Amino acid sequence: MITDDVKWSKQCNSAAAKASVLGMIKRTFNTLNNGMFLTLYLTYIRPHLEYCIQVWAPYFKKDIDVLEKVQRRAAKLVRCTKNVSYEQRLAYLGLYSLSRRRQRGDLIET
Repeated sequence: MITDDVKWSKQCNSAAAKASVLGMIKRTFNTLNNGMFLTLYLTYIRPHLEYCIQVWAPYFKKDIDVLEKVQRRAAKLVRCTKNVSYEQRLAYLGLYSLSRRRQRGDLIET
């Protein structure tokens, strides 16, 4: 989705809204270990956040934050990562920030 002024805010908001599966996962599972979380996150949530991202890569801070907020909330589902910083959670789970994944994808496409 793109607006007349060539901004991707609608697409970012739509992608974040589609990742509402996160709420269903949270209600379904009381606790998640690393393996369960990674399987669920990589299967049901991250594809919505990264679908064709090289085409509509967000460049406004507010759009980037909308997408990162979903991953930030998802990473808190693993019990032992609730009280640590976002970067420490990602390192513990073996994940990268979405902006770093976009950069990697851009380099691969180039």
